[in-house]
Amino acid sequence: MRASIALKPVLDAIGEQIDARFDRLLQVPEDPRARLYEAMRHAIIGGGKRMRPLLVVASCDLFHVDRERALRVAMAIEAVHCYSLVHDDLPCMDDDDLRRGKPTVHKAFDEATAVLTGDALYAIAFELLADEAAHEDPFVRAELVLELARASGPSGMAGGQAMDLAAEGARFDLPTTTRLQQLKTGALIGFSCEAGAIMGKAAPPIRMKLKGYARDLGLAFQIADDLLDVEGDPEAAGKALRKDEARGKSTFVSLLGVERARAQAEMLIDQAIGHLHGFGAEADLLRAVARFAIERDH
Repeated sequence: MRASIALKPVLDAIGEQIDARFDRLLQVPEDPRARLYEAMRHAIIGGGKRMRPLLVVASCDLFHVDRERALRVAMAIEAVHCYSLVHDDLPCMDDDDLRRGKPTVHKAFDEATAVLTGDALYAIAFELLADEAAHEDPFVRAELVLELARASGPSGMAGGQAMDLAAEGARFDLPTTTRLQQLKTGALIGFSCEAGAIMGKAAPPIRMKLKGYARDLGLAFQIADDLLDVEGDPEAAGKALRKDEARGKSTFVSLLGVERARAQAEMLIDQAIGHLHGFGAEADLLRAVARFAIERDH
């Protein structure tokens, strides 16, 4: 086993690079749109693990993709992720007051602005991918747009959120809960890992390895979230915890128990790292991300 990369400095560096680019992109105009831009900046600049951007950069590094292009794709995925958080926090969804250690957008601004903030971030994501700056090959850009749309729509994240809403007060079994999380959390993680292969025009067998890695990582990541929801510190998490239990939602922890859930997450991480067999040191960052997924405290 290779020595684990110190992940925090890498995450911090990616976070700074993403923030700097959104700071330039979302300059507040001197017109009535100013409040919307301020809300977008509140939602996306500062805070967060930046796990999905890191996965994009790590997968792009496997295929020697230009870093500036990789960061552009990373921005697109972070925009979709943050749009989903803004909408998930609304009173009509999860009704949260705190996100990433600061007030949620509808609390810092208002509900209408929060809806528009999510809408605008979602649109910006596809603008970033469709622009020639993402890749000179229009077929690559088209595939990036297509796959992100699939990962974020009814066959991906939005579908998973719909299942999550239906889960309140219901008793989902383990296969249904697994499917929910594969869509809600796993789909965007999957695209984050596959983006590098799309950018690098990798062969189908290589893409399958990354899909397998992402599938197992996504489930392990969610199990770790469920464990943190039960055992974690709200201050470290930067959000309210133990809400799923209060709402009667089935989670991996409620279905498996703490010890079995932790063992399952560890097994999934071993499987995820196993999918990277055949890659050398260039995949060390992906291996480190996998280990971090179940060792983190927020």
